[in-house]
Amino acid sequence: MTFSRIAVEPSTSPQWVRDAVLAGGGEVVDISEATGLVWSAAYSIEALEDQLEKHPNINWVQLPFAGSEAFMHLVNHDRVWTCGKGVYAEPVAEHALGLLLAGFRHIGNYARQKSWTSPVGQNLLGANITILGGGGITTSLVRLLQPFACNITVVRLSAEPLEGVQTVVGPASLVDGIVGADAVVVALALTPDTIGILGRNEFGLMERHAWVVNVGRGRHIVTDDLVWALQEGVIGGAALDVTNPEPLPEGHPLWSLPNCIITPHIGNTPAMAVPLLSARIIENVRHYVAGEPLVGCIDPELGY
Repeated sequence: MTFSRIAVEPSTSPQWVRDAVLAGGGEVVDISEATGLVWSAAYSIEALEDQLEKHPNINWVQLPFAGSEAFMHLVNHDRVWTCGKGVYAEPVAEHALGLLLAGFRHIGNYARQKSWTSPVGQNLLGANITILGGGGITTSLVRLLQPFACNITVVRLSAEPLEGVQTVVGPASLVDGIVGADAVVVALALTPDTIGILGRNEFGLMERHAWVVNVGRGRHIVTDDLVWALQEGVIGGAALDVTNPEPLPEGHPLWSLPNCIITPHIGNTPAMAVPLLSARIIENVRHYVAGEPLVGCIDPELGY
């Protein structure tokens, strides 16, 4: 059996997806003739499910997102599933660093002012930074933080050492990781175990000047508890590229809080994503055609 026949679906997929398949050495064919499928519609979950039911010939599916939580009910060992995890690490880590600096240096609140105000801020230089998650975003962010001589703690599934990180602990030591931190950065995959990982109890354990930065998923944080923590001065502030709900509705309390910075899920923009995901598709098509292991495989048990 040849593994060069690859479908690109849905039919409205942009041309660059087809170009990437061709650049990887694949042949773009109708899904009825294909063994591989590059799916480009990030929110058309039912449509993908329908296509897979109709075409059991598909043994590999490439998804467009780094986070695959919306598709996990389809993922099993009957097919190889890959996604864009790790692809967007650099731009998202860069954005996380920007949010950290903006929060620490009070830039969000200063930007709202209409007159000269008093000095406020704290240094990122030498700060205690805790990062939740041990994937590509964390690896990139740790590298970006090196010039700031931060004391970095990472909370991840495996407590194996990471280069540039002073302390690595497992999920059971989450409390140890957030107590004493000047900032807690959320860069996790969304799984049942990480939903609501930061709520009232966790905020209550943080330093009153600590900032929370979320570049993972909105559901990692209990939104009502975050509003409470910000309104009551339990923590210093929050810088969010993701929210729950998302988009955050007009009039939501988070919009008006002076110690909250919100960006509309732009840690990775389409302009950044297209060349990065295109390179991942090219790489995986080459591996697929050659019968080699694919990159960015989704683990049905881990949920990402």
